Amino acid sequence: MILSIVVPIFNEQESIPELIRRLEGLRKRLSPELDVKFIFVDDGSTDESQSMLMGLANKHEFVKLISFSRNFGHQIAITAGIDHAEGDYVAIIDGDLQDPPELIEDMYKLAQQGYDLVYGRRRSRSGETWFKKISATVFYRLLSYMCDIDIPYDTGDFRLMSRKVAGAFRSLRERHRFVRGMVPWIGFNSVALEYDRDQRYAGQTKYPLRKMISFAATAILSFSRKPLTIATRIGVITVVVGLVGALYMLYLKLFTGTPVPGLTAILTTIVIFGGMQIFLIGLVGEYIARIFEEVKGRPLYIIDQTRNL
Repeated sequence: MILSIVVPIFNEQESIPELIRRLEGLRKRLSPELDVKFIFVDDGSTDESQSMLMGLANKHEFVKLISFSRNFGHQIAITAGIDHAEGDYVAIIDGDLQDPPELIEDMYKLAQQGYDLVYGRRRSRSGETWFKKISATVFYRLLSYMCDIDIPYDTGDFRLMSRKVAGAFRSLRERHRFVRGMVPWIGFNSVALEYDRDQRYAGQTKYPLRKMISFAATAILSFSRKPLTIATRIGVITVVVGLVGALYMLYLKLFTGTPVPGLTAILTTIVIFGGMQIFLIGLVGEYIARIFEEVKGRPLYIIDQTRNL
């Protein structure tokens, strides 16, 4: 049987030597039973990552390299790796060594018990700031509430899937991708492997706050209509509140001697509800923008060069 391990890479030159050492150790342990192949996807790195991986691919046929023409993003890199993976099982792991490669062996053993998908669930997150831990917890709980599918808590892209799950995933070609939501959407039997996540081996995180917010927005807008439903409810509530307020002021004007609130109250109300309208229009615009991106039908990525594919 063949196991393909997909590794997206973006500016990881400090981590690559240790990553290769641990992956090759995993390959040796699994070699009596599995033919393990590595698929590195260089996502437009600007350091020495591509040349290091190219040198490795030139030495070993089991090392495959896909090099993008530019940076297309982490989720697209994972997609390209799965597109070109062969064999009975496909594993996904990041190149920063926060997810221990050795656990892929444990994932494979679980898969042998009849599971099509084994995903890593983080029991702890070493080396991360309190803000990152709290924001991750809030994100997964919010995502679970907002989305129409059951996305497991505290999981990333670290997982192992069977051939049929990988084949079904290849049929999903939307541009705004959230892999850890797309895979559960496919279905099939799945099980969690709990583990303690290590701190980044070297270099800087590729997901600063700005990208994390964008990633969260992609997740919610790609898998849920609830933002639009909430927007509709806010609109109805606003109309009801406005009508009640208008009737109340009319009552004060006609039946009491109480003066109707003046210009300040009116301007404040206009500003608040005007801002709310702009926000809701922007929300609808986000959905429309995604439709616009999809209908253009551009390829998800452009490959510059490959080795051993």
